[in-house]
Amino acid sequence: MTTADIQKTAAEKMAKSVEAFKNELHKIRTGRAHPGILDQVHVDYYGSMLPISQVANVSLLDARTISVQPWEKGMGQKIEKAIRESDLGLNPSSQGDLLRVPMPALTEERRKELTKVVRHTGEDAKIHVRAVRRDANEQLKKLVKDKLVSEDDERRGQDEVQRLTDRTIAEIDKLVQAKEAEVMAV
Repeated sequence: MTTADIQKTAAEKMAKSVEAFKNELHKIRTGRAHPGILDQVHVDYYGSMLPISQVANVSLLDARTISVQPWEKGMGQKIEKAIRESDLGLNPSSQGDLLRVPMPALTEERRKELTKVVRHTGEDAKIHVRAVRRDANEQLKKLVKDKLVSEDDERRGQDEVQRLTDRTIAEIDKLVQAKEAEVMAV
């Protein structure tokens, strides 16, 4: 393994950390409707638990309402029950085959709680990025110990990993600020 391989592996792991963080941010509700909110809700479909998106069409009716159209007639009640029992705090209403899921407006207190959740999630992502940096630096030190690279190459490799870490953490900070602004927007 060379210093370039270690840097490439670290870059890939940091990029995956950012993607995982973005996915976590999508799960945080902002008061605006988007179909991804229901991705974590699973419904009993003939004995197996499936995401709602695999048993119904999930789309937006307007900025604050999600529509859920089950593919089978009998699934409406099961989907409605699954949404009510989820920890999302949503209250769907049934209109024949169509379920309407209105998004309640967030209170100021709830918005502040959500910004804390966003910051905490951002810190977790930064911790993971720093762990990737630590692992890369340990691998570089091992290469020097095994006399596979010079100390100068190790130093250059560590500097590059640090630059990569700084860029990734700056990207995470930008995502946190954007999500906080989105959450606090009324």
